[in-house]
Amino acid sequence: MTENKGALQGHLAILACNIIFGINIPLSKVVMPEYISAFAMAFFRTTGALVFFWLITLFVKWEKVPLKDLGRLAAASVFGVLLNQMLFVVGLEYAAPVETAIVVTFTPILTMLLAAFFLREPISWMKAGGVLLGMSGAVLMIAGKYLTGEAVAESGRNSIVGILLCLASGLFYAVYLTAFRNVVARYKPVTVMRWMFFFSALFSVPFLFRYVAHIDYASIPPRIYVFLGYTVFMATGLTYLLIPVAQKRLRPTVLSVYNYIQPITAACLALILGQDGFTWIKGVASLLVFSGVFLVTRSKSRAQLDRELAASGK
Repeated sequence: MTENKGALQGHLAILACNIIFGINIPLSKVVMPEYISAFAMAFFRTTGALVFFWLITLFVKWEKVPLKDLGRLAAASVFGVLLNQMLFVVGLEYAAPVETAIVVTFTPILTMLLAAFFLREPISWMKAGGVLLGMSGAVLMIAGKYLTGEAVAESGRNSIVGILLCLASGLFYAVYLTAFRNVVARYKPVTVMRWMFFFSALFSVPFLFRYVAHIDYASIPPRIYVFLGYTVFMATGLTYLLIPVAQKRLRPTVLSVYNYIQPITAACLALILGQDGFTWIKGVASLLVFSGVFLVTRSKSRAQLDRELAASGK
């Protein structure tokens, strides 16, 4: 019962993260690059989250982290925060939103392969099928407007560069989910993120500060500050607090397959705001995504297979 409750908490945490991420992509495109640059956005996300997590630690019991694990969390910050966030925001500035969203769908495949390498997690037909099924739904959702002629593809300033940067961001995030799962699981989420954002700020702020020093803050409309606040405190602070909650309870591939919720979120937001209507393509795409997520969550982990093998006496 406790195990099922823990798994449910993990699913709810990672679902919330990807809904927040899905909303953040179009908001970030409004902010960048017209008002602030991608590197300035990276600065605000890193420093804002750093303040967010260190303030939270004032109200929770302080956990002692050995020097060895601090080194591992420093490495985790490079993959899970620095490279992941910085490459993504720069890629988002260069690539079109549709291209960015499609590239994000490759992260579960990378995670599944890396989980097999780092954690010896099996790649079963059910797991692989679920990942590919969810990917097909996400791509169908994203490309639906262009298949029906409802929209014209938007080109970024240099789409190839943007696509490669977003793909690299997804790869580093997949490494973070798999290679650092064990050290993340040892501590409270706020402890993990307090140190990860401390190290990411230590490594990046000296190089990023110049990008925020010359921003004309007086010319930025109030709604842009609201969007920026959402990116910093919701799409960075809250999500990075929830990700370790899910990491402790779910397998890396299960975590990453929830990425497919992001285009569904964007479509639902457009419906709510009256910017778009419901079509059969969106219905089919949503069904594929949720079917893929279900299959991956139902696939067996290495621990389950080991227990079955031991029970069979082989």
